[in-house]
Amino acid sequence: MNMVTNTRNIARADELLLERISRAHFQFFVDFQNKDTGLILDRTKLSGPATIAGVGMALPAYASASERHWISRREAVDYTLRVLRVLWSVPQGEAIDGVSGYRGFFYHFLDPATGQRATKPQFWNSELSSIDTALLMAGVRFARHYYLGKDAAETEIRELADKLYERVEWDWLVREDGHIGHGWSPEGGMIKSVYGGYSEALLLYLLAIGSPNHPAPASSWQTLCANYKLERAMGSGKPFITMPGTPLFCYQYPHCFIDFRGIRDGVNRGLGFDYFENSKRATLAQHAYAVANPEQWVGYDKHNWGLTACDGPGDGKRVVNGREREFSWYRERGAPFGHDDGTIAPTAALSSLPYAPRLVMRTARYWLLKRPELFSIHGFTDAFNDSYAVDESGKGWVDPERIAIDQGPVVIMFENYRSELIWRTMRRDPALKRALKLAGFTGGWLK
Repeated sequence: MNMVTNTRNIARADELLLERISRAHFQFFVDFQNKDTGLILDRTKLSGPATIAGVGMALPAYASASERHWISRREAVDYTLRVLRVLWSVPQGEAIDGVSGYRGFFYHFLDPATGQRATKPQFWNSELSSIDTALLMAGVRFARHYYLGKDAAETEIRELADKLYERVEWDWLVREDGHIGHGWSPEGGMIKSVYGGYSEALLLYLLAIGSPNHPAPASSWQTLCANYKLERAMGSGKPFITMPGTPLFCYQYPHCFIDFRGIRDGVNRGLGFDYFENSKRATLAQHAYAVANPEQWVGYDKHNWGLTACDGPGDGKRVVNGREREFSWYRERGAPFGHDDGTIAPTAALSSLPYAPRLVMRTARYWLLKRPELFSIHGFTDAFNDSYAVDESGKGWVDPERIAIDQGPVVIMFENYRSELIWRTMRRDPALKRALKLAGFTGGWLK
């Protein structure tokens, strides 16, 4: 294999394992996009909407694929330029439909063929989403600093990326107390809920604070951190910052784009560990939970673990091993302090690779050897539940679908573990560095 230089010494067998899995998950972004716009479908449902967060993850995924020669650099450039042109050119405004967003923010879901707000009957009236716009802009900022060529195409990528980020009026969604709201809709106005306390919104707040044109105040970071809560991790007993439900995606999404290793804000300095270590502790706590299996779900053990927001077998109750159990469809799952209905999400474990490489590779190898039904040309299924029998044989439920925002972190975090490509590229972003310093981060690569 002709590929980008890895930053760590990875055994050949492990390298082949990581290559196989990450390439399969990348294939989702190739096959489940609108070929004219480049917008990424929300999931493996061709009639569904496109997801702007999925586009944000597709941008570094395409760069990673180029580095590893799964595609050419020209293909990566062509994809990036195509989708950025659409994002910039579709009108924005207060209208209910016919626009992509408002004040630089984008609607959570778009019509994949037009880039306009998803309002068709088979979609729904999507909201203007601050966190999904942040995930999109993180990918846009990555593209801005990855494509540094002097040719016309890469020059245009940089120009469009700057214009898209600079257009977002982050300060518009900042409340009087400094919190950033979830979003807005033309039907209902401002969404009342805000992001407060630990969550995936670390990424949102930093991108907002770093904005050159419409920044959130630096004090918003302290407003966010003021609501942090500490719990003791199962297994180790070490403290870590938690959020309601403790789904693992919240410990992964910000780290897809930001290298938190060795940099610390005021909270980190007080606790004595950084956000990377915090995510590691959350990951190991979930693994310990699966091994202990306090709720006695079928199949939980050292190989089968990982709870996050994902699909589930369906809403309703069933009797499992003489005990009535309640199951859910798509929802946030987490442990040891969240909802658990026996549904394991492979992305939760796989995207934890940088935090617990031995555990993750052991689990991935086990699933490939012992659970081949979980894997396809588009990577691992979104979720499975061995406690939810689908027929009289007792065979458990396996989700037939893949979801973009679960596929993306696998590709990105695998690449960060192998070569640090996304981390290294984002460390060059002056907006991110400015935001981190304004939020009080010091040390590490910020020196």
